[in-house]
Amino acid sequence: MGGLFITFEGLDGSGKSTQLQRVAASLERRGVAHIVTREPGGTPFADLLRDLFLRREAAQVDGVVELMLVFASRRQHLIEVIEPAVADGSVVLCDRFTDSTYAYQGGGRGVPPEVIAQADRLATSCRAPDRTLFFELSPEEAQLRRRGAAADRIDRESLAFYRRVHEAYERRMAAEPERFRVIDAATPIDDVARAVEATLSDLLPAETPAGVEPGRKAVGP
Repeated sequence: MGGLFITFEGLDGSGKSTQLQRVAASLERRGVAHIVTREPGGTPFADLLRDLFLRREAAQVDGVVELMLVFASRRQHLIEVIEPAVADGSVVLCDRFTDSTYAYQGGGRGVPPEVIAQADRLATSCRAPDRTLFFELSPEEAQLRRRGAAADRIDRESLAFYRRVHEAYERRMAAEPERFRVIDAATPIDDVARAVEATLSDLLPAETPAGVEPGRKAVGP
């Protein structure tokens, strides 16, 4: 199996990060080479930018400043981590990528999409994932899930902000339906996991049931 770049997208509180870890655990059990990473972040330099980006003291930062920070982080992430891993044949599972920028800095902050596209061309040559899983959850439900959790600068944004973010995600999915797969994140966590597994079944090898040798089919009763 060749290298793959798979991204997990959705509102904060949608459960995407939990499901990413479950996919990673499944790949580990199957012996499939993979890496788990995230944005902003993924490299020592990018993690420094992530810390700066999420600090509450940066509450008044302009949307274009956010844009430049995330793309600086993303370019280093691609150069240092993502592209070498894909070239080496690994599956890269990434928590957020450029779709988040269109959603949060575009929809949420109001940065024009053509400005984001220009930055994307410069930083990544418009690198797109092989597949993107979007965890569908209403902004209202996502806000309820985030209550009581430690809140960073983005978590503390208003419901109106998250509604704009959700609408921007919908525009992204409408523009590239072949890349996106929508997962109903409002269902129980195990049901979400089964939906994720089904959605990735054409890209990733099936997990071998317990007691069955790898490469052999399970024998029914």
